[in-house]
Amino acid sequence: MAEFYGKKYKLSTSENFEEFMKALGVGLVTRKMGNSISPTIELTENNGEFSLKTSSTFKNSEIKFKLGEEFDEETIDGRQVKSVMTREGNKFIQVQKGDKETIIEREFTPTEMKAVMKLGDIVCTRVYKLQE
Repeated sequence: MAEFYGKKYKLSTSENFEEFMKALGVGLVTRKMGNSISPTIELTENNGEFSLKTSSTFKNSEIKFKLGEEFDEETIDGRQVKSVMTREGNKFIQVQKGDKETIIEREFTPTEMKAVMKLGDIVCTRVYKLQE
């Protein structure tokens, strides 16, 4: 996994994001803004503590976590949730529990990071390409 740390991945494609945000209860203006931006993701690790930064022209966020330990998170759309992150190979699996339970699987490869977000039967796939 270390080969993916410190690299930046920029959003390239997005499927079902509008439906996913709507199911979460995200307001119209925020949904439109969310659909119009192409954020950059960066994963770093320091002594077992991970940091996942999301940067965009709209809003920046960062979550810090240790694998398997619950942490408080304010999502980019302002929800307060409890999250746990685990890892399977080159995949990070995040479970967010709040009013609704969301699962986000982030899979890192040498050329991209694919995020598959699930809320009930709604699945959103966002692919981020490695920035050179």
